[in-house]
Amino acid sequence: MNSVERVTRYLACFGLENRLITLASSSATVALAAQALGCEPALIAKTLSFELDGKAVLLVAAGDAKVDNKKFKAFFGIKPKMPSFEEVEQLTGFQPGGVCPFAAKEGVKIYLDISLKRFETVYPAGGSGNTAVRLNLAELEKASQAEQWVDVCKGWQEEAAAAEK
Repeated sequence: MNSVERVTRYLACFGLENRLITLASSSATVALAAQALGCEPALIAKTLSFELDGKAVLLVAAGDAKVDNKKFKAFFGIKPKMPSFEEVEQLTGFQPGGVCPFAAKEGVKIYLDISLKRFETVYPAGGSGNTAVRLNLAELEKASQAEQWVDVCKGWQEEAAAAEK
């Protein structure tokens, strides 16, 4: 079973399998995903992989957010270390560009960054470099089985303030 089939089956447990969108073009980066979906980049719920003590931690954040090293270290107790391109699939169960917060390898912990809370609908990946899942925040929280909401990103507040002007 490939990763998209695994994610589809997983989402079916929550009645969300019909939310998976297969795109005609790549969605492997925030910019490509936003272009393929026809939405602003901030709505892309990017899933970032980090390695903590040999295990993967996934952080889902708004497309316009950047990890704040100080906040990350304050919360997780260690400075952020992203796995190499080659290590991503081994740690998460997904190839780079398709990492998502659904049906990850056993033991992978998932956290949602508060940068997402300003949106009603967001689009995390669906297990491959050309899929996305349209979810509201309650659905994302439930389906990701996130450990908790965290505040470990920066940059998005400035973007949000500029958008309000």
